[in-house]
Amino acid sequence: MKWTVELTGSACKQRKKLPQKIQAQLDLLAKEIEVLGPIRKNWRNFSALRKSRKVPSNAFHCHIKKGNPTYVVCWKVIEKARRIVEVYYVGTHEKAPY
Repeated sequence: MKWTVELTGSACKQRKKLPQKIQAQLDLLAKEIEVLGPIRKNWRNFSALRKSRKVPSNAFHCHIKKGNPTYVVCWKVIEKARRIVEVYYVGTHEKAPY
């Protein structure tokens, strides 16, 4: 059974500003999440994020490009039973909400 991957409105806007190669990496990550689920340990620096004021529960992140700048993606499981994941941030590491 597949997962549904949705991007928030702000994540869609952020995606449009990314270089084409980074957009392709985001699309690849989204496809992997859709097929294999939200735990993506094969991606660089994957980890669960600790819940805080800026970070929702059941949130994860990974780097989709290393170097300078480093690009990261943050996502959260919205509904485990219905298998819905929401990407809420994609952009540079410096501006990441964690």
